[in-house]
Amino acid sequence: MTKQVAILGSTGSIGVNTLDVIRAHPDRFKVVALTAGKQVERLAEQCIEFQPEIAVVTEVQDAARLEKFLLAKGLRTKVLYGPQALVTAVTESGCDTVMAAIVGAAGLVPTLAAAQAGKRVLLANKEALVMSGNLFMQAMQRGGGELLPIDSEHNAIFQCLPNGFAKVPQSSLGVEELWLTASGGPFRDTPLEQLAGITPAQACAHPNWVMGKKISVDSATMMNKGLEVIEAFWLFGLPLEKIKVLIHPQSVVHSMVRYRDGSVLAQMGQPDMRTPIAYGLSWPERVDAGVAPLNLAQLAALSFAEPDLARFPCLSLAFAAAKAGGTSPAILNAANEIAVAAFLDEGLPYLQIAKVVEQVLNAIPSSNADSLETILSVDAQARKLAQDFICKH
Repeated sequence: MTKQVAILGSTGSIGVNTLDVIRAHPDRFKVVALTAGKQVERLAEQCIEFQPEIAVVTEVQDAARLEKFLLAKGLRTKVLYGPQALVTAVTESGCDTVMAAIVGAAGLVPTLAAAQAGKRVLLANKEALVMSGNLFMQAMQRGGGELLPIDSEHNAIFQCLPNGFAKVPQSSLGVEELWLTASGGPFRDTPLEQLAGITPAQACAHPNWVMGKKISVDSATMMNKGLEVIEAFWLFGLPLEKIKVLIHPQSVVHSMVRYRDGSVLAQMGQPDMRTPIAYGLSWPERVDAGVAPLNLAQLAALSFAEPDLARFPCLSLAFAAAKAGGTSPAILNAANEIAVAAFLDEGLPYLQIAKVVEQVLNAIPSSNADSLETILSVDAQARKLAQDFICKH
């Protein structure tokens, strides 16, 4: 049966790669909803090719422009705009599968809606779990849908576990530790005294992966890995102290699971997001993702090392927020989004990203993350405070 797919964030790198996999399997997948922020021209091209029922943009003027363009092409795609329209794309497009690929907190509400509606949720937006882990997992349980992680690390762990998630406690299956691998980004070997002068262009030049600017900066600071630790905690149900991070510059081993009997299972492959995307779309089957086969004979070596927390203070902050629990991860995420945006606008030096996040975490006490309203309120508070700290910088 053909899967009906809605893609939240179709013009970003995950969205584009998802469409590439779908394009190769028109008999298996049909696109019924596409959403974008500001890349209206790219969205228009996607709508012409895939002819979704619904297309969503952020601004009213962009919606009018897109609607006019699509009508001139004879398309009947319904064009909507604004945050609520993202929820509509999930609930009224007839989709059964949702690729949640909107970067940052903006993806939280529609991803939660997909969970509540019992869809198969392909989770590329880690912020949904970072900000509202307990609420999100409860919504998935109540909705009765399927949750498949798309981040390459979590997808790798999912493939290495006998039951995927914590429906049965992983400890009873002999799981001892989860090892999340990290490339270490472009600055893993840069002398510490040179980090102060890092530019946005340097931070976005990732050695292995092609990603959006915000995620590239998070990879450089290793905040990305910190957010992934929090995501893994909610997905797999192991205590935080059993979730480790390893620097692995080659990005061939995407993550590993260590078992009680001494076995370590690893998932390996090219650093290409189409592999986890194809796995999520077709699970429990596997389809051709269009990815070149891995040639182990051409690899000189695979190396692993502990992360240097003096070089990557954001990773320490993420572990601290995860340990504090409650609203602390939402505060961490919000402050980081504002700090990274300021860095990309060249209004904040690279080393100040971690300083801003730390200041905001210290200034706002953690509370119970027991409702969406509480989480969104603390998110807004943390963003404003981060902005204030940056203005004083």
